[in-house]
Amino acid sequence: MTVDSLNVFLLGGALVLIAAVVAVRASVKLGLPSLVLYLLIGVLIGESGLGVQFSDPDLAQSFAYAALIVILAEGGLTTNWDEARPVFGIGLSLATVGVVVSTAVVAIIGHFLLGLDWLPAILLGAIFAPTDAAAVFSTLRRLPLRRRLSGALEAESGLNDAPAIVLVTILSASHGPAEGFLLIGLTVVYELIGGAALGYVVGRVGAAILRRTALPASGLYPLVVLTLTVLAYALGAYAHMSGFAAVYIAALVLGNSRLPHRAATRSFVEGLAWLAQIGLFVMLGLLSSPSDMPGAFVTAVVAGAALTFVARPISVWAATAPFVMSVREKVFVSWAGLRGAVPVVFATIPLAEGVERAEWLFAVVFIVSVLYTLIQAPTLPWLATRLGMVPAFPTRDADVESAPLERLDADLIHVRVPPGSKLHGVEIGELRVPPGVGVALIVRGDTSMVPGPRTKLQHGDEILIVAPRALRRATEARLRAVGRRGRLAGWFGERGGAPDEDD
Repeated sequence: MTVDSLNVFLLGGALVLIAAVVAVRASVKLGLPSLVLYLLIGVLIGESGLGVQFSDPDLAQSFAYAALIVILAEGGLTTNWDEARPVFGIGLSLATVGVVVSTAVVAIIGHFLLGLDWLPAILLGAIFAPTDAAAVFSTLRRLPLRRRLSGALEAESGLNDAPAIVLVTILSASHGPAEGFLLIGLTVVYELIGGAALGYVVGRVGAAILRRTALPASGLYPLVVLTLTVLAYALGAYAHMSGFAAVYIAALVLGNSRLPHRAATRSFVEGLAWLAQIGLFVMLGLLSSPSDMPGAFVTAVVAGAALTFVARPISVWAATAPFVMSVREKVFVSWAGLRGAVPVVFATIPLAEGVERAEWLFAVVFIVSVLYTLIQAPTLPWLATRLGMVPAFPTRDADVESAPLERLDADLIHVRVPPGSKLHGVEIGELRVPPGVGVALIVRGDTSMVPGPRTKLQHGDEILIVAPRALRRATEARLRAVGRRGRLAGWFGERGGAPDEDD
């Protein structure tokens, strides 16, 4: 690559990135998932639009894997384990049992209804089985859902890439299930359990090292944390385990450890995840061939309907059978299985392996991902309200962060009072934080003040609180409780845990 070609590349990339950021604003106003707009941007600048040629499935697969690593790392780092733990078993079951059942149902429908041979039918089922982490995280975190549901769906989307990609890779590489389904199943179990265990070890060891190491600049902490998640993926892949399970579990452990500059780390990784999503979806749009779409459209509509209205509900009912879930919750989880771009990423695997009719299969997957994401994502808020999946008190509580003060064996807690939080109007004395905890400073606009017991909090305030390490969790729980129910939180039974536990 010459300097001139690099300049052209950077110019085009900057223009595409700006257009994608503008698309985010437009998608929020229209209630559409931004990933669809990114895919369409890729199509518009591709071979049928501006004429940019990109037809290398191997390169696309490599870039897609790199993007998924960052997206899964962001999902794990921003997941609250205290809220996700009660429903993690449901998410794991959806990511394993649900994937198997969904693959089987779609394969049977594809073979007997669409007339596909067994290999493309099973491939189609395996490609469609996982939900898209980026679509689920970005859509559900804008909804005031009960944490029981959002936590289960986020755990599912973070873990179900692992078994699905093993299935797709084995089927594509062998051009058929020659190894036998038992061996494939054992391979999936080994890779998933091994990758999760490896990710846990990397997360725990990395967190212990970071807590004991003073880096020369605060900006290095986000880089090291992200590098640890990439290390987990690389070690897992090298050991023939699931790198995607490893990266998600490592990020989950790191994100819920007492690390310095956690807020800065999350902001940094969130920005990188947005960049990864934009690059991933635009690239997949470039890789698509609109000329192949008409011949695949009817099959895509039928396959998408079978996936959405038959396979997904059956897989949810089967995966959640051992757990206590209402029919309404199962209906919502069934409809919230957003596919997004992950199936399109997985469709590049048979393309790269030269599987017969892989181009047609890619066109089918692309159409289903765009069409049914456009149908499902905008209707989720309406469905959540109709099914009663929104908590009785959907107000924001408080954005709480903490940083360690090693010499004092204490934590400096940073609290933001967002719009809708019932911390607004509460006096400092009415917070009733544990004895020994001190409210040190309030930043309001461009001014700061040392508060007294009668100082009232306001929306937009930033509060600095010093708490002994043993009292940090109790302090954070109390702040969240008051943020949800106001100064009389205790009278309402609010404990500051997950919203479902306190309702």
